[in-house]
Amino acid sequence: MTAVLYDTPGPKARVRNASLGVVGTILVVAVVAFVVYRFVATGQFSPRKWEWIQYVEIQKTVLAALSNLLQAFAMGAVLALLLGSVLAACRLSDHRWISRPATAVVEFFRAVPLLVMIFLFYYGLPPATGITVSAFWAVVLGLTLYNGSVLAEIFRAGVASLPRGQSEAAYALGMRKTQVMSFVLLPQAIRVMLPTIVSQLVVLLKDTALGFLIGFQELLFVARTLGSQGQFNFPIIPVAIVVAILYIAMCLLLSALAKYLEQRTRRSPKRADIDPAGKADNEVTISQATD
Repeated sequence: MTAVLYDTPGPKARVRNASLGVVGTILVVAVVAFVVYRFVATGQFSPRKWEWIQYVEIQKTVLAALSNLLQAFAMGAVLALLLGSVLAACRLSDHRWISRPATAVVEFFRAVPLLVMIFLFYYGLPPATGITVSAFWAVVLGLTLYNGSVLAEIFRAGVASLPRGQSEAAYALGMRKTQVMSFVLLPQAIRVMLPTIVSQLVVLLKDTALGFLIGFQELLFVARTLGSQGQFNFPIIPVAIVVAILYIAMCLLLSALAKYLEQRTRRSPKRADIDPAGKADNEVTISQATD
């Protein structure tokens, strides 16, 4: 028996793979144990370095920074999804005067680094146009343009990956292109694109940390401020651990939401239950309705 891409491992290969797995696990555990040991040896878990977390004002500051982060993420995610869907629809258009400019916009904003766009909105717009942009909106606009262009390519690739027979069959039934896209292609493409969309949203969530470079008061900005406090013995590592736990929790929640949506959108084939007389339930219902 052979798999699609490689032969099924034999006894020697299974023993070799298991040995490599054991060795890799031991190495990872050893590295983690060494890091924990160094943290303990340098006093990173001492009560004084964790004393800051007991202050109510610091807790409120961290929660406020978390709220700013979530607001920037929510606004950036919604706008990026909207922009990505519009650009993807334009790229899939049959009219070149629509598809070519959309392609140029997507390729341009995918090529420009996100940090450069944030700097341009925050530092470049005021002297050039006289328009002052707050740190929040500079981050949101940068996230929208960059991730919207990436999502546009994800949407376009997801729709293009479907078999052509799907659209051809819909056109043969007399459906217009808008109907084909809305009722035939998109419902199938969304299930295919969902893992990639979630991965890009996770990237968007973590990219909000770039806002600390322009003074946007999110988690990383607060972490840098707390870590430089000498009265708590400069708790850089403890603060970083707390911030990392918050980021990991948010990413896991986002992945769980995506898994829930994937289960809701997945359609399982309906099987007709056969009654003891040998008739399906739908046949019995039809016969009863006829009677």
